Amino acid sequence: MNWGAKDLTVVFGSKVALSSVDVDCQPGEILAVVGGDGAGKSTLLKALAGIDVPHDGTLTLPDSGLTGYVPAEGGIYRDLTIDEHLDFVSTAYRLTDWQARASDLLARTDLADFGDRLAGKLSGGQRRKLGAAMALLPRPELLVLDEVTTGVDPVSRMGLWRLIAGAAAEGAAVVFATSYLDEAERAGTVLLLHEGHVLASGSPTAVAAAMPGAVTESDRPGAPVRSWRRGRRWRHWDPDGVRTDERVSLEDAAIVAELVAELVAGGSPS
Repeated sequence: MNWGAKDLTVVFGSKVALSSVDVDCQPGEILAVVGGDGAGKSTLLKALAGIDVPHDGTLTLPDSGLTGYVPAEGGIYRDLTIDEHLDFVSTAYRLTDWQARASDLLARTDLADFGDRLAGKLSGGQRRKLGAAMALLPRPELLVLDEVTTGVDPVSRMGLWRLIAGAAAEGAAVVFATSYLDEAERAGTVLLLHEGHVLASGSPTAVAAAMPGAVTESDRPGAPVRSWRRGRRWRHWDPDGVRTDERVSLEDAAIVAELVAELVAGGSPS
């Protein structure tokens, strides 16, 4: 069964956090949610994780015991050991015969030798991997990960991605928010959010191919509103440009989609 949301709208006071958002999370597939600060990523993931947020629209979710969730803040208690965290999850989810899976997850996250270590003594990457192990322990049908790889070293990112891919291979529907567009390109579907609105949705290839105009590169900045830096060079978007290459990166497409939204909101789409 597919999980997700239909026409999901979330309002906090006078602020619209999400506006008519549709999400389709399919078993065995990975969906990436991409967007800048304030785009609504965490609000969307909280709703998908079954956390009570004021909303209109329809949510289709598994039973709470079949959802694994890693919040943006990690969900880790600094004064508990790794083993105590997993024991806590097993009690909360009323799991039986969970020890063998816990041992396997700790081995796969390179945490097996640190079971009695307090979480407050772990590195950032280790805490993120512990959060992922906790979310995976009950074998969830829906795995919701909020920027689980942000701020960790490249080796830990690779380890976390092995866990994410493994969960999908076992049949879980995986939805994750990320600030790394190279990671989003690994997903089957990308959902691009901007100020609570969906700017684009589809496969990474389809989202990139739908980008209007063309992007070029040079050593100098162009029009400030349509230029951004990549490394030591500058990228420029020409809305009337003709694309001469077949490859458009997801990063370019995401930046252009936000530029278009901001230009339209400012009344100057051209």
